Amino acid sequence: MGVIEMIDPATGERLGELEETSPEAIERAMVHARKAFRRWGNLPLSERMDHISRLRRYIVEHADELAATVVKDTGKVHLEALMTEILLTVDFIKYYEKRAASILKPKKVPTPITLIGRRSWVEYRPMGVVAVISPWNYPFQLAMIPAISALVAGNAVLIKPSEVSPLTGLLIEKVFRKVGFPEDVVQVIHGGKEVGERLIQARPDKIFFTGSVASGKKVMAAAAEHLIPVDLELGGKDPMIVFADADLRRAANAAVWGAFTNAGQTCMAVERLYVESSVYETFVQMVKERTEALRLAEEESDVGSMTFPRQLDIVEEHLADAKEKGAKILCGGRRTGTDGLHFEPTVLVDVDHSMRIMSEETFGPVLPIMPFDTEQEAIRLANDTPYGLNSSIWTKNRKKARRVAARIEAGNVCINDVMINMVNPGLPYGGVKWSGIGRYHGPEGLLSFCHRVSLISHPGRKKREINWYPYSQRQTDAIRYLIRLLYGKGLHLSMKEMFNLAVQFLRRK
Repeated sequence: MGVIEMIDPATGERLGELEETSPEAIERAMVHARKAFRRWGNLPLSERMDHISRLRRYIVEHADELAATVVKDTGKVHLEALMTEILLTVDFIKYYEKRAASILKPKKVPTPITLIGRRSWVEYRPMGVVAVISPWNYPFQLAMIPAISALVAGNAVLIKPSEVSPLTGLLIEKVFRKVGFPEDVVQVIHGGKEVGERLIQARPDKIFFTGSVASGKKVMAAAAEHLIPVDLELGGKDPMIVFADADLRRAANAAVWGAFTNAGQTCMAVERLYVESSVYETFVQMVKERTEALRLAEEESDVGSMTFPRQLDIVEEHLADAKEKGAKILCGGRRTGTDGLHFEPTVLVDVDHSMRIMSEETFGPVLPIMPFDTEQEAIRLANDTPYGLNSSIWTKNRKKARRVAARIEAGNVCINDVMINMVNPGLPYGGVKWSGIGRYHGPEGLLSFCHRVSLISHPGRKKREINWYPYSQRQTDAIRYLIRLLYGKGLHLSMKEMFNLAVQFLRRK
């Protein structure tokens, strides 16, 4: 069992240490979670939602306090913590408070005429114990939202926060304790890679993982050993396409925020910016000016520090590779200070797809900009990636926007906006290609933590059905007539054939 050192990434201040959860404690947590699931999953939805509503009220009443802890843990600015960690979480809870009952209620399904006399419907039942393995870049909401979804659906939850942001893991533990959630329905497991492996070996009934592609592949491989279903919310290399007829001022403001919010450590950040050649120079200058105006490492900062030292190393490696291959840094490009993990917002030009900064996830405050000449070229460049999480298209021509959006290979598309898909709790969120498997948010996000159980009911008064033994020539004829009647070109049955069909379907003996 190891020890996690807690460090404020903005200042380098040591905040303490935290013992990792032992293998034996993980096994006990799973046993307790299974017992808790039997109680929690059998509660009426209204009672589960009472607990969820209390959770929302607690988060609202302690919003600044919770945000301050996240800031100390991650280095992001307070406004961003309030906006992206607290606001998103409570808005999401409110959505399910309003809609969970209608989403989870049994759904009637049409029954075909070949099954005459029966009724069909679908019920949504909880899966059991859900393991939520969450990342360090948005450590509160990216743990809370999938956990809350699983809880609303009736599951017990084991949360393993990232070892990079352990303070928020302790915070989540405290929040559920303060709200008075039933014992063992939500438990927090602390630790790194080995703890995550142990959690999977404990065989939860579902795994929800948010993190890097490399880690996601390992989680999926480990889960496959036990046939555990997984949802993977992974990284992105998200393109932003700006056409000449776009509102350039709005697009420039969006590009700067989309690239540098949370110091660029956002899976759906703008990591590649393509601008139509006729406005390229003008637009680059607009972005450069807005970037240079950002405040860094001040009391009222716009951009906070990075969170994970290794991620800052990756940013510098990508920049070095780009410069070596001919890229030019227009502004930024350096660490600031000596103790924290601050890095200047950086704008880069003269880039191409041979550079790591245009092909690999950088996950830092860097914005590479590249020109294009035609709509077809912009689409080709945007899709020239193994990732497919988010994207944005900028033009005043709605028809062109929809046409381009239809050809972008991504799970989420914004038109004249950036990174906003995740803010609407009613929209499903997730990626394609390397960016993930599954969806959360919206109705899909709740149902992803349910078993969909199909039910069909017969009155039970008939002694025999047309498809039961013993077989006869008249049954064979009736099935043949049925195929012709329902699926052929028209009604061409004789009275004798119709009579036999009716007898075979409707007889009771």
